[in-house]
Amino acid sequence: MVYLIICTVALIVSALTLFSGFGLGTLLMPAFAVFFPLEVAVGATAIVHLANNIFKLALVGRKADIKIVLKFAIPASITAVIGALLLNYFANVQPVTEYTLAGRLFTITVVKLVIAVLIAAFAILELSPRFEKLSFDMKYIPLGGALSGFFGGLSGQQGALRSAFLIRAGLNKEKFIGTSVVSAVMVDVSRLTVYGVTFFSENFAILKNQVGVGLITAAILVAFLGSFIGSRMVKKITMNTIKVIVGILLLLLAGALGSGLV
Repeated sequence: MVYLIICTVALIVSALTLFSGFGLGTLLMPAFAVFFPLEVAVGATAIVHLANNIFKLALVGRKADIKIVLKFAIPASITAVIGALLLNYFANVQPVTEYTLAGRLFTITVVKLVIAVLIAAFAILELSPRFEKLSFDMKYIPLGGALSGFFGGLSGQQGALRSAFLIRAGLNKEKFIGTSVVSAVMVDVSRLTVYGVTFFSENFAILKNQVGVGLITAAILVAFLGSFIGSRMVKKITMNTIKVIVGILLLLLAGALGSGLV
């Protein structure tokens, strides 16, 4: 069941991520969080996200606009480190409270509350028609990169903000996709470096004991397949219905995280 859920999410979302306002991590991180500690889920998602983006880099990276990449991705890479360090700090803070329900002990931690708030915020953005119409001046591209990178490092949620800024940078579809992929790879490298020297190395045994390594490998492979399928889609996909479903599911997950049920 674990493999089925993770791989199905990775396949479908990676196929749609080239065209959608949300990224692979938007749904994959919550899926991992159901089965792993939250900080490990963020790290595991980052590995799949990076591997998938490197694959997409080979498919569409040559079409990236280098000037926009430099303006957006460099600030994003820096703030991704800050976000990842903050996640490590929150992960080591003592639980806020604990409670018993139906004979089971549930724990509410600071990191769960922080991620729950972020997921809820991004879910609301996905559901808001105003967000789709929101526009930013070109001078805010570095700020957009900084915000996207920070939230990517902290929670793995960066796709919505990245798209919001880059889609208004005057790029055609091919350049937008290529620029997004290159920027995402740079952010992933930065945050994975931090994850690797902080909580991820400490929790590698959890991944191994719960067959996380095999699960991550399977998720990477099906994400490759999804990206390949997505790259062959000629027409832009209408995402409104999917975004509504995603937004509702993310709100439910945010509630479960914030209450300690997950």
